[in-house]
Amino acid sequence: MPAARGDGVMEIGGIGIPPGEHREFDLPLTETTSGGTVSVPVRVWRGAKPGPTVFVAAAVHGDEINGTGIIRTLVLRESLALEAGTLVLVPVVNILGFERHVRYLPDRRDLNRCFPGSERGSFARRFAYRFFEAIVRHCDFGIDLHSAAVRRMNFPNVRANLDDERCRDLAEAFGCELLVHGTGPVGSLRRTATEAGCPTILLEAGEVWKVEPSINEAGVQGVVNVLKHLGMVPGQPERPRFQVAVRKTKWVRARVGGFLEFHVTPGTVVQAGQPIATNTSLLGQEHNLLEAPLDGMVIGMTTLPAVAPGDPVCHLAVGADFAPALVALQQPHQATVYDRVREDLARKVTAVGRDAMPTASANRRGPDDA
Repeated sequence: MPAARGDGVMEIGGIGIPPGEHREFDLPLTETTSGGTVSVPVRVWRGAKPGPTVFVAAAVHGDEINGTGIIRTLVLRESLALEAGTLVLVPVVNILGFERHVRYLPDRRDLNRCFPGSERGSFARRFAYRFFEAIVRHCDFGIDLHSAAVRRMNFPNVRANLDDERCRDLAEAFGCELLVHGTGPVGSLRRTATEAGCPTILLEAGEVWKVEPSINEAGVQGVVNVLKHLGMVPGQPERPRFQVAVRKTKWVRARVGGFLEFHVTPGTVVQAGQPIATNTSLLGQEHNLLEAPLDGMVIGMTTLPAVAPGDPVCHLAVGADFAPALVALQQPHQATVYDRVREDLARKVTAVGRDAMPTASANRRGPDDA
């Protein structure tokens, strides 16, 4: 639980914040090789009434800045009336990677494999330890904001240990259409925080090096949904038209080298056997058709159409009943934030329908050849 004095003043990073007030400060975490202090910006926002303490963190991977944009929007949102509890906002955790526009810390380690860290360990583990002790240990719940890796994009999905009722409640409240079960890698922030008694969920959305407007909108809505669910701000959470939970995902990979033309876009619900992408030569010949191996939803895609054999092409969430989702998407409805995300992400790939695909007679190598 957050450290507090008898007068109700909370202390985080040595800074005292009374109920009903907020503070912005720099939290020192490490030093440069020249001895300069390395700090991350933090905003602590307290409601007037008692309630849970929630951290929202972004850019644990330094190039994943959609979450940074989400937190900046929350900071600037005057209409967010925090009535109870405490909100701890950290727009950039891996500040050293952020400064260099890269995923990792200067010692080439992945910060999201180093939690809870070590007081006397490697550079990365010391960095992780100080952040974990200063922020996570003081919180009751957490939201970790991420984007896809380089040359990929993700449709917004929440990842959480759905076997933990506390995490599942947060994940469902966030309001994404898709929930993906998983405890997270060893040393990841969400896994370690949850094991330490701070149930934490993770949002995967968008691309690296970008703040995408519709992703920003979806992320802000999700965080506010969680705060509403916890009784920290007034109102009821926005509910998606459907919500599917899966325990398995599968990458569809290129069988041959070539140039891709897609038949799906992020957020598409697909059926087994449905065309995913056509792989052609640079002159549009020798195509190889990739199909969905199972019913599912497209949660990730490559943004690089030139592929080698085995390269990841399309990431599918599978192993659930997607029929209700398919029906919901086909029915007339008022546009939601996830419809806007679908539209925005669809503009980033060259996609054609079945009727525009080359015929099977043009397939020189055969669809099953590697």
